[in-house]
Amino acid sequence: MRELDQKQTIELLNAIMEFELAGVVRYTHYSLMVTGPNRIPIVDFFKAQANESLLHAQQVGELITGLEGHPSLKIASMEETSKHSVKDILSESLAHEKNALTMYKKLLDTVEDASIYLEEFARTMIGQEELHNLELKKMLRDFG
Repeated sequence: MRELDQKQTIELLNAIMEFELAGVVRYTHYSLMVTGPNRIPIVDFFKAQANESLLHAQQVGELITGLEGHPSLKIASMEETSKHSVKDILSESLAHEKNALTMYKKLLDTVEDASIYLEEFARTMIGQEELHNLELKKMLRDFG
């Protein structure tokens, strides 16, 4: 096993935490903006995504403090596109989830062979983000 680069790991975890907290805001906003005949299930989906993003941010924050780091009080920047059709919101969500997947893969690269626990955490999160990507792609499929 190699030694964990604690500083780099904490920096990356803080970036992930900021991104997950931005997801809370993003998905809450989306849940408020959905209109149309399929509103209720899509609103429920976005509310669940917001709750999951908060849970992920809390889990990452626990890792940061466990590594003797200091969790950030920031959230990642977000762009307001002012596009609120269901297709636009789902497309923006897919882009967000792809970014999350990239961040967790970077975490895996950073901790691999240095911490089994952090490696398994990163793999679990990668699996969840891949599932979100698949779900969003299926939801977008009918929009052509």
